[in-house]
Amino acid sequence: MQTVGNPDSLGFSARRLARMTSWFEAQSEKSDPFGFVVGIARGGKLAYLQATGFEDHDKKMPMRPDSIFRIGSMSKQITSVATMMLVDDGKLDLDAPVAQYLPELRDMQVVRKDPATGNPILSDLAQRNFEPAKRAMTIRDLLRNTSGLVYATGDYGDPGFENAAVHLLYGIKAPFRRDKPIADFVASLGALPLLHQPGEVWEYAIGYDVLGRVIEVVSGQPFDQFLQSRLFAPLHMVDSGFSVPQDKLARLVAVPGAQPHPLSEGDVGKPQTLFWGGGGIVSTVPDFLRFCQMLLNGGELDGVRILKPETIRLMTTNSLPPGMHIAGHEVGPAFGTGWGLGFAVRTGPDFSLIPGAIGSFNWQGSWGTFFSVDPAQKLILIMMMQRREYSENGFYFNAIRRLPYAALKVPEVPAPVASGQENAGAIAEYVGRYDFGGSASSLDRQALVADGNGWTGLESVVAEAGGLRVIKLVDAGPAAKAGVMAGDLIAAVGDSSIRGLTLEAAFRRISGPVNAAIKLKILRQNQSDPIVVTFTREAVPSHSVQLRIRVADGKLVVEATGGWSILDFDKGQPTSVAVRSKDEFQVESGDHTRIAFVRDAAGKVNGAVLNPGPWEQRGVLAQ
Repeated sequence: MQTVGNPDSLGFSARRLARMTSWFEAQSEKSDPFGFVVGIARGGKLAYLQATGFEDHDKKMPMRPDSIFRIGSMSKQITSVATMMLVDDGKLDLDAPVAQYLPELRDMQVVRKDPATGNPILSDLAQRNFEPAKRAMTIRDLLRNTSGLVYATGDYGDPGFENAAVHLLYGIKAPFRRDKPIADFVASLGALPLLHQPGEVWEYAIGYDVLGRVIEVVSGQPFDQFLQSRLFAPLHMVDSGFSVPQDKLARLVAVPGAQPHPLSEGDVGKPQTLFWGGGGIVSTVPDFLRFCQMLLNGGELDGVRILKPETIRLMTTNSLPPGMHIAGHEVGPAFGTGWGLGFAVRTGPDFSLIPGAIGSFNWQGSWGTFFSVDPAQKLILIMMMQRREYSENGFYFNAIRRLPYAALKVPEVPAPVASGQENAGAIAEYVGRYDFGGSASSLDRQALVADGNGWTGLESVVAEAGGLRVIKLVDAGPAAKAGVMAGDLIAAVGDSSIRGLTLEAAFRRISGPVNAAIKLKILRQNQSDPIVVTFTREAVPSHSVQLRIRVADGKLVVEATGGWSILDFDKGQPTSVAVRSKDEFQVESGDHTRIAFVRDAAGKVNGAVLNPGPWEQRGVLAQ
């Protein structure tokens, strides 16, 4: 799969793939990150593998397709597969208590909940305000992030993880030690409380690190050796592991601004002692393409079977019940994102954090790596970069989730273009700005979020003991317009304090329906009195894809003016279209995009459809 095939034969527009290359090249020129490697496979064949920018900006070493990256939390999917291999072997029971394999985690206690609010009582953990677990956490809980375990504050060197009292306690009593094996870390967890009752709350946690130790105990091998012998070698993932050998160090991509945090990735150029399941692995785009192709193939690649097909289906199907929350939103049709056994999974057709059709799955790493697998399109997307500022990685993840789908070719509908051109007066009724929502392709629908998911414009916050610290806001978002500023501490939502709440619990207070009012009490540095701001939650902005249509020289001209180009319509490049039939036009070059206008009951134009048919994209007249 290392030889790039003809994009056209794999259903891509070569011109629009080149548009993607230009986008990543432009970002590389800004030097944070230094560069990217992007890989796309479809139908088991490599459609795109492009390196842009530099591995090390100071040395001017160009990025290469097999540059080696720290993949952070994309290690979790590797750990999930390793875990399920032992389940397939009959050596590990998904629903067995974790303590069956790790006796040091037997009889763990749980932080008590306030009976009035249901929130954990975190005010004085020293008094051991704990209660027995209703049931033991299981191997399945570790894979689902429902074990009750949490991350410690500062894990991975990222301040974005929780900062409530339990998370602080984990950081003090069970810190990651690069010079100690994973067995020592897991042993230190036995004296700590769970924040949640097992199976009741989804919280991104250290469960995968614990699974690394489970694998060692069950297999009788150190975790790194198990991965090498059972997964990396059979899949020919030749550059993946917990460290980079000396003869490959020249391909290790530098992190802009500083070296990796010593408690997270460490110095991967040296042999490691801590082999943990939640992070620490290095890999390349070609290696991870092979890993994803195995998943897409139902557990097999090049005649080597890693997992049973039914095991892959289980792992990539939502395992969370309705009513549970993930990323601050309730699992269900409105949010469209669930969690399987190691993967975030798309569950809804409209809004989701996952690109592609229902059943697509993905995840990302804190240093700037991302992958997605779309079984419906047999499509794999991988992007790797290295950055320290995790809170801004979504900007780049947004590109890899949009640009490849926008490069897929739409089947042409042969028909002669009508001769002549309608007069300017007749086509003037089509003039206006048409909003296509968040969609870059009909194959990756991203409609507005339904009620229950109103937008506040708080782009990045972290939990602290006193509430939520605002790190970054959307400039024109509701919170910013109301006067909220970066650095503010949100102490209360409405009349209820959020002091001591976990990030997930605080998010649930902030979320609410579109058009619903919200009141925040804010503590601001150098101001003695709290500030109260009120504003209305808005619909998620849908200005990612817009077309402006006007008349020039008697012809209809179309131009992309939103955040992204779309089909034949590039940003800043007006394109004239020729008449095809009544209310329908066509670009005469490129990929021959068709645009048809739709009318309301009174016959007035109120929308437009690109490439009418099964792959159509619908927009509404915004002005």
